[in-house]
Amino acid sequence: MVGTTHMGGINVGRTLDRIAHELIEHLGSPQDWALVGIITGGQFLAERLASRIENICGERPRTGTVDITLYRDDLYTGLEKPILGDTQLDFKVTGTGIVLIDDVLFTGRTVRAALDVMMDYGRPKYIKLAVLVDRGHREIPIAADFVGRHIQTALSDQVCVDLVDAGHALDSVRVVPTVEVV
Repeated sequence: MVGTTHMGGINVGRTLDRIAHELIEHLGSPQDWALVGIITGGQFLAERLASRIENICGERPRTGTVDITLYRDDLYTGLEKPILGDTQLDFKVTGTGIVLIDDVLFTGRTVRAALDVMMDYGRPKYIKLAVLVDRGHREIPIAADFVGRHIQTALSDQVCVDLVDAGHALDSVRVVPTVEVV
């Protein structure tokens, strides 16, 4: 799939550096909060952000992952057989500040499902949201607290976040127009 590249590897790195600085500036010591990546794209970004934060201030935030598969509101609407991932939260959620991390914010449904997962594990001190890309087209009232880049897209477009961590040759963010078959 070819598409219009909105961010190459250098810009993805710079964007993550900026988000890391913003997290420290707004949330204080990383010992008071944790980064929780939404599987799959968010888990890689959470680890990268944790490393960047550690390089900036010498403290590494705790990290975890949440799998939203069984919390999706479209689970039984004809999607392919779901593939389950692991929710890994190796810290006490109750009383901890949580920063959910995702690659693309679109309708808001993925984030809503991730919020449900988090609440099943305890009562966090707060939950913030950081995303690499906000493409708009929200269906429910969810907004990110920390945004790498806003990208204008058509509703039918696909935003592809390719990360080296996920097996891609280079980091990039591309928008691929989808042609609807009539």
